[in-house]
Amino acid sequence: MRTMKGFYVLFTLHLCFLDSGKTGKILVWPSDSSHWISLKVILDQLQLHGHEITILVPSPNHLFDLTKIPFNVENLQLPVTQETLKEELDTILYIASFELPKLSWWNRQAKLREMGKRFFRVTKRTCDSAITNKELLSRLQAAKFDICLADPLSFCGELLAELLNIPFIYSFRFSHGSVIERLCAQLPTPSSYVPGSTSGLTDSMTFVQRLENWLLYIMSDMMFLYFLFPEWDEYYSKILGKPTTLCEIMGKAEMWLIRTYWDFEFPYPYLPNFEFVGGLHCKPAKPLPKELEEFVQSSGKDGIVVFTLGSMIKNLTEEKSNIIASALAQIPQKVLWKYTGKKPDTLGPNTRLYEWIPQNDLLGHPKTRAFITHCGTNGIYEAIYHGIPMVGIPMFGDQPDNIARIKAKGAAVEVDLHTMTSSNLLKALKEVINNPSYKENAMTLSRIHHDQPMKPLDRAVFWTEFVMRHKGAKHLRAASHDLTWVQYHSLDVIGFLLACVATTILLVSKCCLFCCWKFGKTGKKNKRE
Repeated sequence: MRTMKGFYVLFTLHLCFLDSGKTGKILVWPSDSSHWISLKVILDQLQLHGHEITILVPSPNHLFDLTKIPFNVENLQLPVTQETLKEELDTILYIASFELPKLSWWNRQAKLREMGKRFFRVTKRTCDSAITNKELLSRLQAAKFDICLADPLSFCGELLAELLNIPFIYSFRFSHGSVIERLCAQLPTPSSYVPGSTSGLTDSMTFVQRLENWLLYIMSDMMFLYFLFPEWDEYYSKILGKPTTLCEIMGKAEMWLIRTYWDFEFPYPYLPNFEFVGGLHCKPAKPLPKELEEFVQSSGKDGIVVFTLGSMIKNLTEEKSNIIASALAQIPQKVLWKYTGKKPDTLGPNTRLYEWIPQNDLLGHPKTRAFITHCGTNGIYEAIYHGIPMVGIPMFGDQPDNIARIKAKGAAVEVDLHTMTSSNLLKALKEVINNPSYKENAMTLSRIHHDQPMKPLDRAVFWTEFVMRHKGAKHLRAASHDLTWVQYHSLDVIGFLLACVATTILLVSKCCLFCCWKFGKTGKKNKRE
């Protein structure tokens, strides 16, 4: 009997940890910063399933801590110093966070093009360090990887997969009106109700907003297809030794693991090889360290407010910091503020500054009343997971789109960092904390998030292993990838039908003219007789 019980235990463990049927080798081309946080959660789970993981890490980099990466690491040596890289990224962040919002719509598009070129230069340098390293490519080829996990925000993972002749999967979050998803993944995105990326619009648009969204689609397509992508098209064609385009190679992705879900997104059409895994990094809160717990408990019935602008923003001006601190000092709640910089002069006794805070554990604490956030996807999902209403201060990238979605669902208030005053922030905080509808709506989103047949992380792992087991997922790939632009939009069909109509009109006109001429000639003859 004991033998049978032992067998069942071992069999169950086998199903849980080796459910792919066999272990495999996974190559990873990651993006830095918050994108890596989500991807690492998937990799940790895949490692528990027995898979061997190798990650390509550029050196220097922004946030990768090589001492904390529990996988095989291949270092990509870049021809720049850590200081140069930091300066480049800080410049891009400064433009995105502080210059773009002040520009007119048209000037913003030009600045986005400039910023895109800067960012792609950094990305291309990393790609070069891998692709031109013949020794590295030989080692990777010899390793016989089963799959490549990549992030499309950092080009080159798909090129590496093509060179190694292995299937690849994307882990992604930007916005479903983005060029990459529309043009490269062939995702159907009607501009009438699918907001373009960085637009900050919702799926319910006025005529003027639909016009703005349509123009944004056109401008984005032109900017990428004619100014940003051609350099990569040439680069990929040269490396592969045949004419190709970046979008063509990206379109070969077997699966797109999108780091959102319908608790957050507006409904829109999608394809079978898109799987939504938003909140895969979320987990129940753990007990706080003693010092933090004592401070939280000292808030009494008023509770606490958690405040962070993420890991990227570290250059708030003294004036802006004092405006924020002044507003925080006027609420009865205790505030835990993740902040690096000079201590604001207006900091109140209810506010404590920390270089790092256990964000998820604080958001899951029963005394948390609100979350002030820069609207990064990871932080927003932790707030949704725990049912916490938000005050959003979006900075750049997908953050304006993120707060637009949470506002539309009634769980957040937005504050503009560039025009913000103490009274603006104070009013937003009081509204979110004292108006029960925000908490109710946040709890509604939380219930939707938790009410899924399969956990987001399990879905991400399942589809990764699915692609490994079947050496791809071609049966989920839309035929649109094999059509030309003319065929995709049925312009050839429309042209043929217009030609048929024009020919019919021409023939009918000729017949009518002929009949009129014949009738006129006959009439004149009869008249003469």
